[in-house]
Amino acid sequence: MDGITVEAVGRSFGDVHAVRNASFTVEPGQVAGLIGPNGSGKTTLLLMLATLLAPDTGSIRVGGLDPVAEPRAARALIGWMPDVLGSWPTLTVRAALVTSGRMYGLSSAEASARATELIDLVDLAPLADRPTRVLSRGQKQRLSLARALVHDPRVLLLDEPASGLDPAARVALRDLVRRLAAEGRTILVSSHVLAELDEMADTAVYLSAGVTAGADAVARAGRSVRTWRIRSLDPAALHAALEAAGFGSLVRADRDDLVVPLSSERDAAQLLAHLTGRGVPITAYAPAVGDLEHVFLDLNRGEGDR
Repeated sequence: MDGITVEAVGRSFGDVHAVRNASFTVEPGQVAGLIGPNGSGKTTLLLMLATLLAPDTGSIRVGGLDPVAEPRAARALIGWMPDVLGSWPTLTVRAALVTSGRMYGLSSAEASARATELIDLVDLAPLADRPTRVLSRGQKQRLSLARALVHDPRVLLLDEPASGLDPAARVALRDLVRRLAAEGRTILVSSHVLAELDEMADTAVYLSAGVTAGADAVARAGRSVRTWRIRSLDPAALHAALEAAGFGSLVRADRDDLVVPLSSERDAAQLLAHLTGRGVPITAYAPAVGDLEHVFLDLNRGEGDR
């Protein structure tokens, strides 16, 4: 199985408990978001999955392999994209990819062909024969992703892959990640941009103070009260209709919108029916934040940044 299984994993650095108790699975074909505040242990967990740190406690399986006992075999399955990856400044983009391919055991011809394929995939063709020192932050991120893919891995570990990318490149990244998952790869993505993960991920792993949230806690957070954003061509009529529905004291203005807390999607559907039934011209009606951000905020309410 080409998935990821983490069971009761912990890792400390002296008296600092970076990861205390992490447990989760990601199935082949899934994109999972790894979500948590700063200092929650996300990077430490990714380093353990990538065979670069050994856990103090618990067990990890990547593609059915133990990355501690079988690091070389595990690395052959894993594509690792850290938040910042050195780019060999004197090498060209093409040479950097060929060198990466050779490190994974590709022949010279295979590495060259794979480099050409990946340069097109991450849209670096105009820079293919330029030294990597001329690349912008976003272009270096695209090169880093290409290097993670050079050996056609079955498991991808991506740490802040969209950092530094412009909007068009972010959309391209999202589409590429979804395409790679559709091919049966297992993908774990860490990102602070939860709106992007909402569009990319099938599931999420929530980490706080080194502990993963259990399924029951995540389910409760998903059912908690959330704020909905409503916009109308007739703001006065919208406000009057919300008051008539009993939301008068709960309504808050936010720029051109009114926001109101609702307990469920059923309540949201009923309120929308009430508003349209009164003839209010609604132009926007949606949760104020995405599903992942809503759960994250509820799980970490009162926790602060660790």
